[in-house]
Amino acid sequence: MIRLTRKVFTDLSIWMIGLGLAIGLIFPFFITWMGIPSEYVFTPWFFGACVTAGVILGAMNIRLARMVVGSRLRLLAERMSHVTENLQGIKTGKDARSCNTDACLIAIDSEDELGESAVAFNTLVKTLAESMETESSLSDFTRMISSQLSLNDLTERALQQLLEHTGSAAGAILIESEGDLQVAISRGIRAIEDVIQSDHIKNVLRSEKKVHLSLPDDVRVEGVLTDFRPRDVVIEPIIYKDIILGVVLLASAASFSPDALTRLTLFCGGLALALHNSLLFDRLERLAALDPLTGIYNRRFGLTRLNEEFGRALRINAPLGVMMFDLDHFKQVNDTYGHLVGDRVLLRISQIARSVLREGDILMRYGGEEFLVILPGASVNDVSLAADRIRRLVAEAIVRDGDDQIQVTVSIGGTSFPEVNADSANDLVQQADKSLYLAKESGRNCVMLAANNA
Repeated sequence: MIRLTRKVFTDLSIWMIGLGLAIGLIFPFFITWMGIPSEYVFTPWFFGACVTAGVILGAMNIRLARMVVGSRLRLLAERMSHVTENLQGIKTGKDARSCNTDACLIAIDSEDELGESAVAFNTLVKTLAESMETESSLSDFTRMISSQLSLNDLTERALQQLLEHTGSAAGAILIESEGDLQVAISRGIRAIEDVIQSDHIKNVLRSEKKVHLSLPDDVRVEGVLTDFRPRDVVIEPIIYKDIILGVVLLASAASFSPDALTRLTLFCGGLALALHNSLLFDRLERLAALDPLTGIYNRRFGLTRLNEEFGRALRINAPLGVMMFDLDHFKQVNDTYGHLVGDRVLLRISQIARSVLREGDILMRYGGEEFLVILPGASVNDVSLAADRIRRLVAEAIVRDGDDQIQVTVSIGGTSFPEVNADSANDLVQQADKSLYLAKESGRNCVMLAANNA
């Protein structure tokens, strides 16, 4: 239809009134054709009445159109404006979830083009609302995990968010470490070590693609998930720059929705970056705490741990042993064979000491060829046993340099709190150092312990 103005309803009014005028002018001729005498029809007042009736009919049609069609279009425009305001608000940091469906949807009360428009609009709004919800959740998730550098804190909070945002009842985050998967965090999973060895996990690591398992009602998974029978299990790889860092395993008693699966993929993208940063931070922390030659704790970090252990021993009234040992005549090794061979000897000695010590014991390189050992819960007798074993193993060890066989010995001094009085961790180190000096004075390759208070 030819547009007359830039307003649809104005055009419609012109056309409707024009149609009314045309009908008013044609109507007298029509009724004469129906047999009404022309002397009654072709009169000014009858023509006027017909034209007036046509104009009134056109005006009434315009009114009805505005009431029936215009009201729906105004509602649609209001809803569009509401959506637009929310989209504009997102740019200024407004909560994206404020455009909820109740405020944006319109009622579908017809089965014609207007009804189809309402259906299309509501579908658009629902999709937009879901996208905004996902965007907001992803933003919150990314903000949360980006503030976490500790691997334990990161994975714990990340798994909590993943469970909440996907409707999962159980899950785990597994981290790749030196070719093997390690459990970073697990909730609701039984026998997680068995799960790690499953073919599905291996397929995800190999293909670097998500695996989604839907289990029929008549299939039970025994010994894996606690408290409920899983309906859906999804395994999502965590990939950073084409390198797989680990996987996320989620299980649900109900089927995962497409939105939940999409959200999981998006979340894992943010998790990959945060996890990479956390692993890098953890590696840097370990490097900062370790002696670069021997791989054991350096003096600064080791003494920090000693102070922590001493404070703990005071609080719970537990023994704390300290041992200091030093290589005998190490300068001769460096002068005879060179510093590279000397470094190999130091590395070998640190390896022997670590093989003797317990898991909770702390070994540090205190200075050049001097080592300090912290033995939580160890009495003087325990220190003596560990020290003598280290002394014997070192004396028996051989470091080869071509045809040369290099053997060294160590002198060891030790003590234990509270069998020996100590007001601080430094006091324990000084007493162990004095005992080491006595061992040197006594001929080397021996163990000396601080005298008991008794």
